[in-house]
Amino acid sequence: MAKSIERHTIILSFCLLCFSSLIIKAAQLQIFDKTYAERAERTTLDKITLYPSRGLIFDRNEKLLVFNNPIYELKAIYSQISEEIDTQLFCTLLEIDTETFKKNLDKNWKSNRFSKSTPFVFLSKIDPEIFSRFQEYLHEFQGFYPSIRNIRSYPHSSAGHVLGYMGEVDQQILDDSTNYHLGDYIGKTGLEKTYENLLRGEKGHRFVLKDNFGREVASLDKGKLDSFPTSGSDLISTLDLDLQTYGEELMQGKRGSIIAIEPSTGEILCMISSPNYDPNDLKLGSQRGEAFKTLYQDSINKPFLDRSINAKYPPGSIFKPILSLIAFQEGVTHPNKYVKCNGYYQYKTFKYKCHEHSPTGNVKIALQHSCNSYFFSMVRDLIEIEGFDSPEIGLTKLDNYLDKFGLGRRLGLDHFNETKGFVPTPAFYNKLYDDPYSRWKSTYIMSIGIGQGELELTTLQMANLAAILANKGHYYTPHLIKGSADLSMRIHPKYKRKNSVGIDIKHFDPVLEGMRRAVQYGTGFKANVPGIEILGKTGTSQNPFGEDHSVFFAFAPAENPKIAIAVYVENAGFGGDIAAPIAGLMIEKYIKGSVSPFMKNTEAFILAKNLL
Repeated sequence: MAKSIERHTIILSFCLLCFSSLIIKAAQLQIFDKTYAERAERTTLDKITLYPSRGLIFDRNEKLLVFNNPIYELKAIYSQISEEIDTQLFCTLLEIDTETFKKNLDKNWKSNRFSKSTPFVFLSKIDPEIFSRFQEYLHEFQGFYPSIRNIRSYPHSSAGHVLGYMGEVDQQILDDSTNYHLGDYIGKTGLEKTYENLLRGEKGHRFVLKDNFGREVASLDKGKLDSFPTSGSDLISTLDLDLQTYGEELMQGKRGSIIAIEPSTGEILCMISSPNYDPNDLKLGSQRGEAFKTLYQDSINKPFLDRSINAKYPPGSIFKPILSLIAFQEGVTHPNKYVKCNGYYQYKTFKYKCHEHSPTGNVKIALQHSCNSYFFSMVRDLIEIEGFDSPEIGLTKLDNYLDKFGLGRRLGLDHFNETKGFVPTPAFYNKLYDDPYSRWKSTYIMSIGIGQGELELTTLQMANLAAILANKGHYYTPHLIKGSADLSMRIHPKYKRKNSVGIDIKHFDPVLEGMRRAVQYGTGFKANVPGIEILGKTGTSQNPFGEDHSVFFAFAPAENPKIAIAVYVENAGFGGDIAAPIAGLMIEKYIKGSVSPFMKNTEAFILAKNLL
């Protein structure tokens, strides 16, 4: 018992001795030794953000489309800025005037955007030489901190609408996300916006101690809390840069769009809107504001309007092959039906114009010559499937098929602002023809049979229709990104899914033969390219406000198609005159890699054509 008490006494004495030692040491550090207190007063802790390198974007052949260039900026913490700052020296070093100095520090401190204790961008896009000179004097300007960022740059002037541009985050983004802070940049349009989460990477941070002159003293805890930034993913796009650039050259001096798709995958080979803009004009820099203003104020050409996916157009006669497939599937007509055409289609006393051509003894000839009378008759047969007085039933059937073809809705492109076009419904016509004494009939709306009237499509949807014809009844949702360069990212499963349009394969042969004839010796003969069998269809979209629009879609080659394409040129007249030869040139460029001597005159004609 005595030994136990003795052992307990020893342990207690040892603990008291250790505790006393700690108290004495703490007193020495905090009361008697002023070294640590003075150091604490002389230093502040700063959290420095390390910005990641944004992911690069390549074309399908790994040609660089977007890369990064460093820019320099100066951040400020208002509460740390000394009242005795040498403003004159500061402004001289940065080559700004005192008014700019005052303006850049004058923030609305009552708003949620700014805080006197939080860094904000005082000056951005500083020239590297100026920045280097200023950095030598940085220790004299307490409260100002340098930062290196990356801005997007472009080795080519192509694909501005597709790639998109960057911009500073707005208040809504700051409110909704913890990933961004004041002064951060974010993708505003195009692929930069769609794939922002993959491209942006992850920020890193350094925790440093600084003296009262703003100079770094040491890393906090020897850098154990620091983190390195993680670069964004490099993305491989589906675009073919050579084809994209060539298409943009052909569309110079014209308003309209071109989209080409690889039918077997849904990968978009080119997506062109004209007039366009050079993406370098909108990269972050001192000239961006003026360039943006100039483009925005061009109300005639509207270069910011992406006509490939935002504009809605009547498709014209390229709709006729689609109508034929649906009518055959529903059994309301057959490929060898004869329809009389004397240069017009007559209903009662009304005559609807057609053009002179050989007798339309079947659908092949009708497509070859784009006979309006044939397809007025066909659409009436379909809409009147349950009788002349019940057009709602037939139109509903047609609409259901068109939905399967991807019309009247967004296809699901991996690009913002895709328009869904417009497919008229019975409800639409009930409202349009709200007459208590008369109900609308097939004769009111038969213009949709030739792709006119209220029917509106995007160029993307037209190109997808060409892909459906190439595949004889199915398509893959069009998309612009194949994956990441390191193979870590896979595209969404919906882009791998086969979408059937519900048409039996047997109905395609007569339609495709009509499209083959249209290119070889019909309305689309200017699209003909020696050595490549092209199947296509012209369209002339009526324009009540001026010259008609020129339309053409096609695919090639006939066996194992490699490209499906739609060309829409505003105010260019007959579809065979401008749109068809552009499509032929694009097809040859993609399949052969160059334009043959036989097509050089056609190329020169298109390049010289100015419709603006």
